[in-house]
Amino acid sequence: MIEINNIQKSFEGRGILNNVSAVMETGKCNLIIGASGSGKTVLTKCMVGLFQPETGTIEYDGADIVTMDKKERKILRQKIGMLFQGSALFDSMTVEENILFPLNMFTNLRYAEKKKRAAQVLDRVNLTEAHKRYPSEISGGMKKRVGIARSIVLNPQYLFCDEPNSGLDPQTSLVIDKLIKEITEEYNITTIVITHDMNSVMEIGDHIVYLHQGKKQWEGTNKDIIFSKDELLNNFIFASEFLQDAKEMRMIEAAKGKTIY
Repeated sequence: MIEINNIQKSFEGRGILNNVSAVMETGKCNLIIGASGSGKTVLTKCMVGLFQPETGTIEYDGADIVTMDKKERKILRQKIGMLFQGSALFDSMTVEENILFPLNMFTNLRYAEKKKRAAQVLDRVNLTEAHKRYPSEISGGMKKRVGIARSIVLNPQYLFCDEPNSGLDPQTSLVIDKLIKEITEEYNITTIVITHDMNSVMEIGDHIVYLHQGKKQWEGTNKDIIFSKDELLNNFIFASEFLQDAKEMRMIEAAKGKTIY
């Protein structure tokens, strides 16, 4: 669990985050959403220790990263997995070598043990046959799955996913969403997803934090969104006519007592 308490952050006197508090729950997909410039990226960088907030605390199961020294932060970061927006794979390395990279950097395992662990995570993301291929030889969706495999190879307690569906077609996006949710539940990870994808919000949003102009405007689940009366949230989530129609349909079905998730 990650507890964010009264975080404030500014740059050159301009406030970016204003007294933001939230709890990212273990074993759930915690989504941070909001328009460009709302503070999502700054909040995330504060959470992983890249930015230092002026006030507030960010506690990883009781340990405050804000007050940690460099050694303590290094130890904590080894418990954090990262799935980057562009996958961030090394083009000169094979899929397997990309997976082995964090194992070589942060563990003293024997080579055979590293190979075994790499094989395990590649199997988990259904890429066993791609281990000798290079990033240029696989699709965008496969690259995302390699990124997921690399992010969990060290058995992290916390997983950050930055726009995991960026550049993917809708069908592949659903596959990635499902995989992230399955891994979160199987490994009981505290997963934080930064996204603009409204399908992800509705499908895997166990817990959602909506930021607006640096403030936490709304917090709840994907089921709560259906009945939200927050005008700013509704304008953001259901901006298109298609999504507005989808909301109305879900409300009708929910009123009938049907489960649609």
